[in-house]
Amino acid sequence: MSMLVTMSHAQVLAELNARWPENRIAPSLGRIAACMDLLGSPQRAAPVIQIAGTNGKGSTAVMIDALLRAQGLRTGRYTSPHLSDPCERIAVDGTAISPGRFDDTWADIAAYVGLVDQQLIDGCAMTAFEVITAMAFACFADAPVDVAVVEVGLGGSWDATNVADAAVAVLTPIALDHTEYLGDTIEQIAAEKAGIIKPGSQVVVAGQDPAAARVIMEQAARAGSLVLAEGIDFALLDRTPGVGGQILRLDVGGGAVGDLFLPLHGAAMAHNAALAVAAVEAFGGGRPLGPGVVEDGLALVEAPAHTELAHVSPPIVLDTCHNPAAVAATLATMNEAFAFAPQIAIWGMMADKAVRQVLSLLEPEVQLLIATQSSSPRALPAAELAAIAAEVFGPERVRIAADLPDAIDLAVQLADEAGPGAGIWVAGSVALAGEARRLLRTERFQPED
Repeated sequence: MSMLVTMSHAQVLAELNARWPENRIAPSLGRIAACMDLLGSPQRAAPVIQIAGTNGKGSTAVMIDALLRAQGLRTGRYTSPHLSDPCERIAVDGTAISPGRFDDTWADIAAYVGLVDQQLIDGCAMTAFEVITAMAFACFADAPVDVAVVEVGLGGSWDATNVADAAVAVLTPIALDHTEYLGDTIEQIAAEKAGIIKPGSQVVVAGQDPAAARVIMEQAARAGSLVLAEGIDFALLDRTPGVGGQILRLDVGGGAVGDLFLPLHGAAMAHNAALAVAAVEAFGGGRPLGPGVVEDGLALVEAPAHTELAHVSPPIVLDTCHNPAAVAATLATMNEAFAFAPQIAIWGMMADKAVRQVLSLLEPEVQLLIATQSSSPRALPAAELAAIAAEVFGPERVRIAADLPDAIDLAVQLADEAGPGAGIWVAGSVALAGEARRLLRTERFQPED
C-alpha cells in the first residue's frame, strides 16, 4: 500500500487506464457488487439520486447538485466522462476532488479491488469505470455527504452505478445511441435505461418518445414506483434567451415560478432545469422548493463545454454533442444564442458514432467544416472524417487539420477573414471539447493586451 501512496497522479491514471477501458463493455454488476461488499457498502451511506438517459444526463446532474446545495445539503456528484482529468468525475459540495484526494482514494481501495480482480467475476477483472465508480462511492462515504447525485455511464441495468438503489430515478430524453450495446430500437434502449428504477424508488421522467415512455411506465409499474412526468406533473412554461443564459418560468410542485436565471443556453437546458427541480422535490418527499431556493440553485449551475463561450475574439463555442439528437439540439441553441454568420465548425468524432447522419444535420447550418480528431484512440482519423464530410458538404466546404491546435489556428484565420459575425464551434466528442478547452486556456490562444 505504501507504494501506491507514493505514486504520482499520472502513474495512478496510467494504472487505471491500463484496465479494461470503459468503451469496452463488460455487462455485469458482479464485480462492482463484490467490491462494495468488501468496502462496507459505501453506496448505501447516503441516499442516491440516479440519472439515466441518452442526452442531458450530465447537465441535469449538475443542476440537481446545485439545487440540493442551495438547501444547505452536502452533496456528492459522480458524472462521466471527464473533459480533462478523471478527478472531475467525483465532486463534493460542487467541487471536483483534488488529484491528491483522487490518488489517496485509489490507494485506500486498491487492495480490495485486487481481491475482486483475482476472482475474475464474469470473466474479467474490474474495469476502469467500475473502479472509479467504487472510488466515488468510497469518497462520498468518507466525506460524508447527505445525498449522492449519480449519472449512469452507459445504459442502466448493468451499469456499475446501478449497484446503488436510487431513492429517485431520473430519466432524461431517450434516443438511439450506443446501439451496439443497448439495442437498435427505442424500446430496447429504454428498457435498459429504465433498469435504474428499483422497488420503492420515485421516478421523474422528462418528455419522451411515446415508445420509450411506455417502457418506462411499465417498469415503474412493476417496481411499484410513483412517477412524475414532464408535461403532467411539472413543465417548462416559458423561457427568454438572454446574455449569458436565459430566464425561465417553470411549473413545479408549488405552482408557477418565474424570473429564474439559468446560466446555460438553449431549450434543452431549460427542460433539464424543470426536470432537476422535479427530481429534488421528489427527493424531498414531494415538498415544493421555495422560489428562492430554485433561484439560488439554478444560479449556481456551471456546465463546462455545454455551448460554452471559451474565446471571445473571434468567438469560439465548445460543446460535447456527439449523437444526432444532441447535435440537433445544439444546432438550435447555437442559432438562438450566437447566430454566427458564417458558422465555422471544428469537428471530430469517435469512429463508432453515426458520423454521416450527424454531418447531414450540420450541412444546412455550417458554412465551413474543419475535420480534425482528438487524441483518443477511438477517434475517427481526420482524413476519414474529411472524406465523408466532402461527400455531404461538397469538397469546397471542407478543410482538414489532423492536429487540433492547427485546426483552431485555421478556424481563427478563416473567421478573421470573414469579418464581424463569423464564429467558430468546436464539437463532435467529449474528448475533443475537453482538449479544445485546455488549449484555449494556454498562452498561445490568449488575446494580446
